[in-house]
Amino acid sequence: MPSRTTRTITLTGPDAAAFANAQFGSAVLSLGVGRWQWSGWLDPKGRVRALLQIAHPEDDRFVVVPRGGDAETLASDLKRFVFRSKVKIAVSDVLHVSDGNAISDGDVREEDDALYFGEGDTSTRINTTQGGDTWYERHIRKGYAWLPDEAIDALLPPALSMERLGAVAFDKGCFPGQEIAARLHFLGGHKKHLHVARSDDTLREGETLRVNGRDIGIVLMHAASQPSPISLVVLDDSVASAETLEIDDKHLHILSTFEA
Repeated sequence: MPSRTTRTITLTGPDAAAFANAQFGSAVLSLGVGRWQWSGWLDPKGRVRALLQIAHPEDDRFVVVPRGGDAETLASDLKRFVFRSKVKIAVSDVLHVSDGNAISDGDVREEDDALYFGEGDTSTRINTTQGGDTWYERHIRKGYAWLPDEAIDALLPPALSMERLGAVAFDKGCFPGQEIAARLHFLGGHKKHLHVARSDDTLREGETLRVNGRDIGIVLMHAASQPSPISLVVLDDSVASAETLEIDDKHLHILSTFEA
């Protein structure tokens, strides 16, 4: 599997926590030093511009890891909302995502120019060197999405299981897209959810899934390094009740479903 890369966005300054809390969906003010959390940046219509991992390695400094998308564009857009806040925004060079050693779930470490996001019996590492890629299939199975370009600005939080991850919080004050996200939380009604599926053929990340010519979902992640490839997909609820779907000339077997 090719190395997955990203660029980190660093927020520094006395207002970094308040600024991140106002822009992102998670409760950033409750994130302790040495910890990380899931988050997201929504547009005013509630669509997900970016799915994020936010680390708080030290006072007045947060490191944001976009899971897909263009970090340069995200940082440029974030700067438009700084106004008088005492916060500086910087973007790293291209970094690789790979496997790390066991670190307690939710803990973050900085060692040897690498940032480690603890997942309990393992971790993911962000730095300049390539490494193992077993984290990718693990994240598919856990429902930790990495967004292809086709999914940016196209999905609402329930479709990515963001509430389950704690990437959106509804008791912390306003953030962009909150009204739409809260309405879906309290009233329900969203008809797309996240699934792990096994396919009998290779799928393309970002591929639109169709049944009888009708668009019913999208492929977010695909691990092809095994006899029966697995994928993380978003599907319409109207078709997801079936154990097996005929997607054009392929068969898709649903293995698990994640709550919103």
